[in-house]
Amino acid sequence: MNKHNIYKMSVASVYPHYVTKAEKKGRTKTEVDEIIRWLTGYSQGQLEAQLKNQTDFETFFADAPQLNPSRTLIKGVICGVRIEDIEETTMREIRYLDKLIDELAKGKTMDKILRK
Repeated sequence: MNKHNIYKMSVASVYPHYVTKAEKKGRTKTEVDEIIRWLTGYSQGQLEAQLKNQTDFETFFADAPQLNPSRTLIKGVICGVRIEDIEETTMREIRYLDKLIDELAKGKTMDKILRK
């Protein structure tokens, strides 16, 4: 699958995998939602509407009310690529989200995940 197909995938199609990954490690859907809201600025109602509407990743991030300025503190490697080296904006945003979900599944505290 090329990267442009990823952009057109709905967030709702991937969201259950985020929740499953978290729950397998004893974390919760509520924590997954909190991470997504922190990253994007969506309210819980707005997030649920985006999922219900099958919004694609490109639109999801483009329409985000307030991308968190602290997201640039998210560093490391995801899928073999260093996040801070990703030049394409939408892909970097997707990988920020992937990294935060990984951190949740690895047992990091919410304060650390949310860069507090």
